[in-house]
Amino acid sequence: MFSVLVSNRLTNFAVLNLNLNLNLSFSLKAIFFVALLSLAGCAKEQSYRVADGSAMQLSDLRGNWVLINYWADWCRPCREEIPELNVLHQRKEGEPMFVLGVNFDYLEGAELTDLIDEMGIEFPVLVDDPQVIVGYAAAQVLPMTVIISPQGEVHKVLVGPQTAETIEASL
Repeated sequence: MFSVLVSNRLTNFAVLNLNLNLNLSFSLKAIFFVALLSLAGCAKEQSYRVADGSAMQLSDLRGNWVLINYWADWCRPCREEIPELNVLHQRKEGEPMFVLGVNFDYLEGAELTDLIDEMGIEFPVLVDDPQVIVGYAAAQVLPMTVIISPQGEVHKVLVGPQTAETIEASL
């Protein structure tokens, strides 16, 4: 009788231990899942470095048309298009449109700011490319202008040189 009693107690202990382990692992999984969801909710939006040393978030521009222009100094059509983008930047300042640039060669620092000055670019130039986050194909042909709608979605991608008028007609 003693051996049966000990055996039952060991079996009950083993079953109780197994239940505690299962419940504990389920509880740990649940806690981990809730913690993961909490962290995802607290994640900061992507911040983009601007050539002037500042930073910006594209969500700050939501509710406005945003033009993201890809350019390079060796691209003659890009050089011809820059004054048109400057016109849009100046004309639309204070209105619901923002012009941003991205250097195709991903230059940074003084090399980029010197080039911006040399080319007469008057609109902000992003050091970080938003292409992957925003969700459009990488520039293959220059110049390329991506038009983002006020709702934050890609509206249109314009390839080749544009004028202020052709860009405005694309909105």
